[in-house]
Amino acid sequence: MKLTLEPQRRVFRVSELNAAVQEIFQAEFRGIWVVGEISGCRLAPSGHHYFSLKDEESQIKCVLFKGSARFARFKPQDGLAVIARGNLEVYEARGEYQLIVEMLEPQGAGALQLAFEQLKRKLAAEGLFEQSRKRPLPALPRRIGIVSSPAGAVIQDMLHVLERRFQGLHVRLFPAQVQGEGSVEQVCRGIGFFSSGGWADVLIVARGGGSLEDLWTFNEEAVARAIAGSAIPVISAVGHETDFTIADFVADCRAPTPSAAAEIVICTRDSLLEQVAACRTKALQSIRYRLLSCSRDLHQRGTERAGALVHRALTRRAQRVDDLEYQLRDAVQRGLDGNRRRVADLARRLQASDLRLRFARNRHREELLRGRLLKSMQMRLWHARRQQESLSAYVGQLSPLVVLGRGYAIVENADKQILRAASEAAVGEQVKIRLHRGELDATVLATRDSQ
Repeated sequence: MKLTLEPQRRVFRVSELNAAVQEIFQAEFRGIWVVGEISGCRLAPSGHHYFSLKDEESQIKCVLFKGSARFARFKPQDGLAVIARGNLEVYEARGEYQLIVEMLEPQGAGALQLAFEQLKRKLAAEGLFEQSRKRPLPALPRRIGIVSSPAGAVIQDMLHVLERRFQGLHVRLFPAQVQGEGSVEQVCRGIGFFSSGGWADVLIVARGGGSLEDLWTFNEEAVARAIAGSAIPVISAVGHETDFTIADFVADCRAPTPSAAAEIVICTRDSLLEQVAACRTKALQSIRYRLLSCSRDLHQRGTERAGALVHRALTRRAQRVDDLEYQLRDAVQRGLDGNRRRVADLARRLQASDLRLRFARNRHREELLRGRLLKSMQMRLWHARRQQESLSAYVGQLSPLVVLGRGYAIVENADKQILRAASEAAVGEQVKIRLHRGELDATVLATRDSQ
């Protein structure tokens, strides 16, 4: 008898087979890295990204869920060569296996540079970089807000430049972390603080130089939109002259360095005084020109009008004399009596139209006109004097003599250099002390530097 042994059949349900394959994938294909080119990328309304990774011979389906996509430095797009890390799983509903992507890294360009270019294109398409939306900086801001780190040399350099260019400015610093975790939120809060507070006339967002990673806080979309939504003009002063960030493109003005931002935001006191002096000179020249013009017009109007009146009166009288001459000739022929009566009548009429009375009326009218002109000139001189006094008072407020009047003094050495610290003077050195009224010559007996 021949015994034949047949292999025992093992029958799987479809879901059981998929579950068995899933167990193999979980054991063998977790945390794997796959390199390929993204193809067929689409973004679902749920926020998940679906795409395929392919090479020259094959492809595999991939899913980048919304939770993992939030931590990606760039968005997946077709044609981009990437390295994906994830887990291989089976999608039981269709019986397909797919790579659940947890991390994406681009091949070639760095992730930060790719994210920078993507955000730059996005904001440029929205018009946030347009020059038409950039606001001019105030010519003479009284209060300046700064969002930067309170530690380091950046804020000290800016304050030194501001003090040197224009003393007495009101500067308020919002201390913010400019690098690392939480820096984006702090910078946005600082921009919002000055934008909604209404205290500052202009805002400077500043940070020192560094690598692309160090400056990445100012390449974040939240910071860019906070700058774009600011109610006051914003100066971006991030990094060195060769560093460019998204904040530079969105801000109303870009400064190559934080110190350059302090120079851009305010002019020097000397240049402002020069402008005031130029305005005063121009006003005086305008007043002198106006006075000369009024004097010339007054002279011309007076002489020309008087000459015209005399000439008109003489021509009319000459014409009248001619008419009377013809009448007299006719009257002689009518008789001596008629001539006497006509001559007497003409004499009365000539007396009534005496030129002296006309001259007296014209002279009175000329005096009235001269009085009106003099009154107009006095009013103009009064207004000009009031304007000059106002400008003089404004210049006087800016003068350093006002500060001296409050008890301060200016100390100069023999080379007429102003001393700002006790260490700049030597014991026994002759110095000059300038007070509000007068000067003192003194000798340095001892020096003490403040701690």
